[in-house]
Amino acid sequence: MHVSIRQIGNSQGVVIPKPILAQLGLDAKAGVEMTIEDGALVLRKAARPARRGWAEAARRIAEVGDDELVMGEFGNTEDSELAW
Repeated sequence: MHVSIRQIGNSQGVVIPKPILAQLGLDAKAGVEMTIEDGALVLRKAARPARRGWAEAARRIAEVGDDELVMGEFGNTEDSELAW
């Protein structure tokens, strides 16, 4: 498929047709990672950020009361000397 390079503000870009985006599972919200490999411009789905969704999962666990300590409380021998 041939696409044109267009002026977009002070930059230049190409418009990726919607069917191509759908086929690749890409959208404007998620964004992509762009690299150059062997002289080709390559777009890939952005890597999922580490720990994404953990805060919400922890919130749901706490709401149902399934967040008790597994190992229980334990201290260090020097804890009695700490001033809070």
